[in-house]
Amino acid sequence: MLLRRSNRAAAAVTLAALAFLLAACGGLSGSGQPAAEGGSLAASGINLAGQTYTVGGQEFDEQLLLCKISVSALQSVGATVNDRCNITGSAAARQALLSGEIDMGWSYTGTGWITNLGNTTPIPDSQQQYVAVRDQDLQRNQIVWTNPTPFNNTYAIATTRAFSDQNNIRTTTDWANFINSGNPQATTCVEAEFASRNDGLPNLLTTYGVTRPYDAPPALTVIDTGAIYQATANGNPCFFGEVFTTDGRIPALNLVSLADDKNFFPKYNASNTIRKQVVDRNPQVVQVFDQISPRLTDDVMLNLNGQISSQGRDAQQVATEFLQQQGLIGG
Repeated sequence: MLLRRSNRAAAAVTLAALAFLLAACGGLSGSGQPAAEGGSLAASGINLAGQTYTVGGQEFDEQLLLCKISVSALQSVGATVNDRCNITGSAAARQALLSGEIDMGWSYTGTGWITNLGNTTPIPDSQQQYVAVRDQDLQRNQIVWTNPTPFNNTYAIATTRAFSDQNNIRTTTDWANFINSGNPQATTCVEAEFASRNDGLPNLLTTYGVTRPYDAPPALTVIDTGAIYQATANGNPCFFGEVFTTDGRIPALNLVSLADDKNFFPKYNASNTIRKQVVDRNPQVVQVFDQISPRLTDDVMLNLNGQISSQGRDAQQVATEFLQQQGLIGG
């Protein structure tokens, strides 16, 4: 709902006051843990003393982890960091970046290419898609993409290993055929964003030839992202669920991702996206993340994500411990 002009002004004053109070209480500066000490990042000559960065990220576990990695890494080379991890949804996080509300935030090449830049066809090669996103976003929006991670956190449809074996469902084509068969157990849980985005459910159903109506309960249930994994493991309310392929709950809950045998889903390698104005202020900020990204493989992310989502560990602790183990920051 749009605010009336007078209400909008009042809201701005209220938000400004809230921001001041949060800053005064440390509410924008992390989880209360001490600032990270220098390690190999600092030893390599990166020095961001005197720089202040507002770091943002989305609310799900992997994004929280990546955001907290940014916080600790930047602190270790002398920067002051305002923590805005936990923004709800990729659209809101992107708008915060474009508007200057945040200075940087991790994103994914598939999201950048299709959702943010409006291209309809994904580029199958990971590096080629990264280069295309990097160049187009810089030209159009003055956004810098740091070097991408090896891990590819794309979408998948998952079910339990037992249900997969029982019904001989191994691929996304098998899932689509199961839906078309009219089986009452052909139920799928998805998050709200996936239910509408271009690289989400509508075009997935079309690509895989689903002909039965599939946009309302009980066939389709829209729930929070974090609830999908357990709901799928329980078979209630869904026997299938939309998942992220590097989510640590997949092995923990004995789920299996169905093969995307028609290569519908784009590649989702991660990069930190930074406003060019911020990079121009001190280009060394890019070097921080170019040293971190190569270490983030699929196996590493499954492990780190699992520590948060399955073991209940704090994202900041997991991020800091990882950077320390890698020698990137001090202990």
